[in-house]
Amino acid sequence: MSVQQAPQSRVFVELVPWADRGRENYLLSGGETLPGLRRPLSSAQTQTATREVHVSGTAEVSATPDRAQVVVQMSSTKEAAAEAKKSVCRRLDYIMQTLQQQGVQSENVTVTKDFQRVENAYHMEAEVCITFTEFGKMQNICNFLVEKLDSSVVISQPQFYHTPGSTENLRRQACVVAVESAWRKAQEVCNLVGQTLGKPLFIKEEEMKEWEGQIDDHHSSRLSGSLTVQQKIKSATIYAASKVFVTFEVKGREKKKKHT
Repeated sequence: MSVQQAPQSRVFVELVPWADRGRENYLLSGGETLPGLRRPLSSAQTQTATREVHVSGTAEVSATPDRAQVVVQMSSTKEAAAEAKKSVCRRLDYIMQTLQQQGVQSENVTVTKDFQRVENAYHMEAEVCITFTEFGKMQNICNFLVEKLDSSVVISQPQFYHTPGSTENLRRQACVVAVESAWRKAQEVCNLVGQTLGKPLFIKEEEMKEWEGQIDDHHSSRLSGSLTVQQKIKSATIYAASKVFVTFEVKGREKKKKHT
């Protein structure tokens, strides 16, 4: 009596994209599966499977301050009230005339006055707060006032700052540049392997940070009055850095049709 041999079972193995390996199933005889592997895709599913390239991009951008504020102070103490006012107003008028001649807009100038009795005399103070958008013009005006008015006025060191919204605009710029960097990287990779880069499928900003500039001379940083204008600008400069993760679709390069 002959014994019939059982038919040999076959095992099929399929290479799948890396992104699908966590969901693969291995097909055994009888339709059983083992976890960690996947069933073979049908021909239709294979043709429609999306090929992807995953890249990261980073960018760091900076913005120097776009505003500076200078305060000019003057005062006078006289026994007669009219003399105290006259002394201060004469210098104040000269300063306002100089600013007008130099093209400083009136909305960028604020004047405050204070008049009071001090013991047996009258004391008057005036303060001119000037906002500059052109730092070269600021330096020229301050140097001119120091030369013409000497010690009769006190001119503060310029305080540099950013207009509202500058930091938020810098964050957006950093993110956009980081995405552009990722796109260029993916483009070069696809060109290297003979493929065509498709549309972005996923964009995520993984990290965003910002900080203000630091001056190199730590000793000078403790003595703000000794800082040069350029050091002050550097110290007030803001920076933003962004890191993004982007997934792009990858398309096969189309073959050129031969003309008969």
